[in-house]
Amino acid sequence: MISVEGNTYQTIQLLNKLYGRIEVEDSQRIASALGGFARFVNVPELRQRVVTRRSSKVTPKMFEYSLVEKAARYRQRIVLPEGSGERILRAADILLRRGVADIILLGREEEIRTRASAFGLNIKGADVINPSESEHLQDFVATYGELRRHKGILEDTARDRMSDPTYFATMMVYKGLADGMVSGSVTTTAQTIRPAFEFIKTKPGSSIVSSVFLMCLKDSILVFGDCAVNTNPDARGLAEIAISSAETARIFGIEPRVAMLSYSTGTSGKGEDVDKVVEATAIARQLIDERGLDVPIAGPLQYDAAIDPEVAAIKMPGSDVAGHATVFIFPDLNTGNNTYKAVQRAANAVAIGPVLQGLKKPVNDLSRGCTVPDIVNTVAITAIQAQADRG
Repeated sequence: MISVEGNTYQTIQLLNKLYGRIEVEDSQRIASALGGFARFVNVPELRQRVVTRRSSKVTPKMFEYSLVEKAARYRQRIVLPEGSGERILRAADILLRRGVADIILLGREEEIRTRASAFGLNIKGADVINPSESEHLQDFVATYGELRRHKGILEDTARDRMSDPTYFATMMVYKGLADGMVSGSVTTTAQTIRPAFEFIKTKPGSSIVSSVFLMCLKDSILVFGDCAVNTNPDARGLAEIAISSAETARIFGIEPRVAMLSYSTGTSGKGEDVDKVVEATAIARQLIDERGLDVPIAGPLQYDAAIDPEVAAIKMPGSDVAGHATVFIFPDLNTGNNTYKAVQRAANAVAIGPVLQGLKKPVNDLSRGCTVPDIVNTVAITAIQAQADRG
C-alpha cells in the first residue's frame, strides 16, 4: 500500500510522465541506482536467500563489482590531488553516488565546484581543500623539513613542495588525514610516487616498492608483477616482489599460487637469467617459512607450464603450482610490461593497475590515458588496501 498526500489520480498521471528508464550510457543514474541498492538492501541476506551456489568463474564485471562492494563496506578517506580534472570529477561523482569512499579533492574550491556543475556532476559530498590556503600547510612544511633534514631541505623548499598537490596529498596520508591517495591522470608515475618514496617509505620487512596488474580475463583473475616499477630487480628483490604480490592477491580474494617465470622450466635451460630466478625462488621460500605464510611457490617456470595443466603435467609433474598459478612474477620490467599488454590486447582482458605494494600506506598511480572507470576501480583498490592496513 502506498499513501500519497495529493489526489491519487493526479499522482498517477505525474508518475506516468516521469522518465524512469536507465540507459546503458547513463553512468550517473546507474551509479545512483547501485548506491541506493547497496544502502537500502541487505545484500548478504539477499544473496544467502537467493543464490544457491557460487560460480567458480569470475568475469571482469563481477570482479569490478566486488571491488566496489568491498570498498564500500568500510569506507575510507581517499584524496585525489588532481581535483579539477574532468575525469577525476566524473569519477568522484560516481564514487560518491555509490558510497565507495569518502572523497577529498585538492584544488581551488570555486574552480572545482564550478567545473563540476558545468559538467552536470554532484560532488557535494566531497571535501575540497586548497593546499596553499590549508590550515595544515605550516604543519606539513615543518614535518617535511624534519623528515628530509638529512637531505639539507630548507624551509622555502619544504613550503614549495607542500604547496604541490601531490606532495600535500601524500602528507595527508602520512599524517592520517587521508587513508590513501590516487593520482597520475595528468602527472607522471615518478611525480606520483616520489613523495611516497621520500617519507611514507616501505613496510617493515620490505625493502622494495613494486606493482601488480590485476588481469581480468574472460572467467578468471590473474596477478602479474612487477610490470611497472622495477627495471631489473636482483634475486632478493624478485623474492620480495613475489611475496608482496601474493599478499596483494589475497587482499582481493585471489588465492595465491606463485609462479616465478623464466624461459626455463625446472632444469630445462641454463644461463644467468635462469640462475637469478632459481635463487629468487629459494629466497622466497625461505622468507615464506620465516614469516609463517601459506603461499605455494614454484620456479623457474615457463608461462605455458605455469598456466596450462596439460603442459605442466609434462614439464613439471606433481607441482601444486604448475598449471594452476594465479600470481605470475616476471624476471624484469621489459618482460612483464610487454606481457601484460600482450595479454590485455590478445585476450581482450581488463588490466587493473598498476597497484603499488610495499608502502606503509596505500598510494596508487593512474595512467595518463586512464578512463573514468579506471579511476573508480583504482580508488576502490586503494580503499581496500587501506582497510587491510588497518587490520
